[in-house]
Amino acid sequence: MPGSTNDLTRLRIALTTFFALDGFLFAGWVVRIPAIKEQTGASASALGLALLGVSAGAVLTMTLTGRLCRRYGTHQVTVVCAVLLSLSVALPPLTHSVLALGAVLLLFGAAYGSINVAFNSAAVDLVAALRRPIMPSFHAAFSLGGMVGAGLGGLVAGALSPTRHLLGLAVIGLLVTVVAGRVLLRHEPPTTTRPTRPERGTPRGRGARTRGLVIVFGLIALCTAYGEGAMADWGALHLEQDLHASPGVAAAGYSCFALAMTIGRLSGTALLERLGHGRTVIAGGTTAAAGMLLGSLAPSLWAALLGFAVTGLGLANLFPVAVERAGTLAGPDGVATASTLGYGGMLLGPPAIGFMADWFSLPVALTSVAVLAAIATLIGVATRRTTPN
Repeated sequence: MPGSTNDLTRLRIALTTFFALDGFLFAGWVVRIPAIKEQTGASASALGLALLGVSAGAVLTMTLTGRLCRRYGTHQVTVVCAVLLSLSVALPPLTHSVLALGAVLLLFGAAYGSINVAFNSAAVDLVAALRRPIMPSFHAAFSLGGMVGAGLGGLVAGALSPTRHLLGLAVIGLLVTVVAGRVLLRHEPPTTTRPTRPERGTPRGRGARTRGLVIVFGLIALCTAYGEGAMADWGALHLEQDLHASPGVAAAGYSCFALAMTIGRLSGTALLERLGHGRTVIAGGTTAAAGMLLGSLAPSLWAALLGFAVTGLGLANLFPVAVERAGTLAGPDGVATASTLGYGGMLLGPPAIGFMADWFSLPVALTSVAVLAAIATLIGVATRRTTPN
């Protein structure tokens, strides 16, 4: 059982590495989607259905992963899922039909969703042992890994085929898993006073209250993931279609959002130590709502870019806080519930905005991100006095 400062530091480095690897592998796959679309001959709608396999696979396996973590341990499940994720990222370029691509992405999504539950659960234990709110730093590593993965993908896109590129990522993933996984497997998760499941004899009302709070924190994760999904899928189109930005500038809109989110997460520990969890959610939700109103309704391109950046800063720490609070209350099962609701938001966001854009307009549809950020703020106000900071 790790108890010394050195042991906890090693665990923190190893977990940070897995968060970064997750973002790195996922971004590496994303940047090759256009090439794989051409390879499979998929139409835009068919590709969209195939891409749903990633989110569907994640949602379907998250609850099961919470149970596996409780039975076998978060460290062991993290390592196994990292191996599966590394192997599955090499499969999409081997497909030559939309049906095969969808099946492969279902497997990739299952590994991706499972490792997110496992290492977030392990991180919750480590946060409790260190007694410092460092959860945002892990999610910052995910964001930085994604930026590196996307940048590397852009550099090698012209030189390497998708098959060689993603096979190379698989090899890197397996090597990193061997190195970082040895640290996790050598140590048991830090012992905390948080129960991993309701104990026998626990009053029914208390158990129901815990489950209710976990769902509430899951709704915060949903509101955040809805915004992230919307920005990824619709932000650039809004800038190009409604504000007449060039394709390059339109693409930079999401970069502004992602960079601001990374900066927000890197400063998240200091913010949590200063404000506490409740006020951080309230401040973040308020900031994101204001930023998205500016980003969606501003008549100026540069004002919209500023709004996207402000939105990223606001949303940055909502998901890490929600997952940590859910995990503190209910262990891996709490992390699984909050993560499943979060991915539900990511599934819901892009198509919901598409329908609203057809009914009204894309700028009006994007204001739904501000509405959900405001709902997260209200949830933060309602729960600030019922949960410890």
